[in-house]
Amino acid sequence: MICVVLLAALCHATWNFLVKRSTDPYQGISALVIGHIPFGLIGLFFAPPLPSTTWFYVLIGTALHLGYQFFLANSYRFGDLSQVYPMARGGAPLITAIVSILFLNEQFRLFEIGALIIIGIGIVSLAFTGDRQKAQHRYLSAILALITAGFIASYSLVDGLGARHAGTAFGYYGRLTIINGLIFIPLVSRIRPGLVTQMLTRNLTQTLFVGGISYLAYILVIWSFTQASIALVASLRETSVIFAVLLGVVVLKERLTPLKAGAVLLSLTGIIILRLGAYF
Repeated sequence: MICVVLLAALCHATWNFLVKRSTDPYQGISALVIGHIPFGLIGLFFAPPLPSTTWFYVLIGTALHLGYQFFLANSYRFGDLSQVYPMARGGAPLITAIVSILFLNEQFRLFEIGALIIIGIGIVSLAFTGDRQKAQHRYLSAILALITAGFIASYSLVDGLGARHAGTAFGYYGRLTIINGLIFIPLVSRIRPGLVTQMLTRNLTQTLFVGGISYLAYILVIWSFTQASIALVASLRETSVIFAVLLGVVVLKERLTPLKAGAVLLSLTGIIILRLGAYF
């Protein structure tokens, strides 16, 4: 099971790496979204119809996924994979916790507060990293990554509730990905005319590969949740941060400064403590 979760983490980091490596991040995101559609259609053959009350979550979730996709693409336009990815992953639980404290009156235990502080220090440190010569690019990528984290936190909550109402994670996610793609295609066509045609012809292999590896990551995690402790699976899944940093440094030749390495380790440590502690 551990190997399956680590594979899911590697798949998640890999599709982010492929988006960042693209000459135009919109090309990578388009491959992801369009590539999801055939896998979503296949999933519908194995899923029951959705209750009518679930469609509210599907539509809200679709809007949040669209926001996430466009902000992630722009984050990678200005920032390194080894900066943006850890900030987006670490920022999501931090934003969720802050909203819970301010608006939901939730109480956090001492170790959870400590974990949030660790994540916060790591994220603030990451905002000062990056190899862009112009400082405004570095800070802009950090802001965009945190906004992306906000979308991750939001769609995670909506998708969780939606999947519970639907009674089928694959049926819910399959329909969401199809609607997501149908809305995304005309939007990205206005931003990058001809890109969709390119992804369906000359870059069809990339489209199916990126979409497939992303969908596989989701399926593997869902399966792992049925086989082992949710705390263990959620914590192991965060090793995707390490994979993303390694891909950024080794393959994309991004500079790994002591500050960046320390910030990533802080963020990862805080995330794992928070994930584990939530179930004890």
